[in-house]
Amino acid sequence: MEGPLEHPIFWKDLIGRAGGPITFRLIVQPVIAVILAIRDGLKDAKACRPLYFWSLFTHSTERRQLLKAGWKSVGVVFIFAIVIDGVYQFIVFRWFYPGEALAVAIVLAIVPYLQSRDLANSIARHNIKSKSMERNQQANRLSWFKSDSGNC
Repeated sequence: MEGPLEHPIFWKDLIGRAGGPITFRLIVQPVIAVILAIRDGLKDAKACRPLYFWSLFTHSTERRQLLKAGWKSVGVVFIFAIVIDGVYQFIVFRWFYPGEALAVAIVLAIVPYLQSRDLANSIARHNIKSKSMERNQQANRLSWFKSDSGNC
C-alpha cells in the first residue's frame, strides 16, 4: 500500500503547479512569509531570544508559547496558501486534494518562515553584538585616554 507521498501522481501534480494558472502565488506567498519572519527574527534578536526553530526542540517548557507566536505570524499566509491552492486545484483538476494543498502550504509558508526567522535573528544578533563590542572598545579607549590625560 502506497502512502500519499509515495504516489507518483502526487509528485506530478505538485511539480505541475509551477507552470499552471495562478503561478504568482509561488513567489508572493514565500515573500510574505519571509517578510513576517524577518520582522519576528528582529524582535527575537532585540529581546535576546535564541533561534526560534532550535528553541522548539530545546525549550520544551516554552514550546506551546513559541508555536502560538509563530502561528500567529505565519498562520494567515499558511491558510491563504491552502485557499489559493484549492482554487488552483478546482481550476486544473476540478477537485480538491487536501494533502496536496497542505504540502504546498507548508512549502510556500512554513519552510521559508522558519528558515528566514532564524537567519534574521542570527544576523541581527551578530550586528548587535559587534556594535556593542565596538562601543565597549571606544569606551575603553576614552577611559584610558582620560586617565592618561589626567596624569599629564
